[in-house]
Amino acid sequence: MDPCPPIRVRRYNTPPNLFVGFQPMNLPQFRPEEALRRGTLWPIFYAPYPPR
Repeated sequence: MDPCPPIRVRRYNTPPNLFVGFQPMNLPQFRPEEALRRGTLWPIFYAPYPPR
C-alpha cells in the first residue's frame, strides 16, 4: 500500500561543465546584464532547467 505513485519516466539533467575539461580560448560571451540573468558568462555553460 505505497501512497506514492511510481515514477514511470526518469529524466536527468547533466550540467555542460562536466563535458568541458578546460576553458577554450575565444569563447563567445553573454553581455554582462545577460550573464547576470543566466548565471554564467559563457553560453556553452548555460543549461536552463526544462519545464515540467
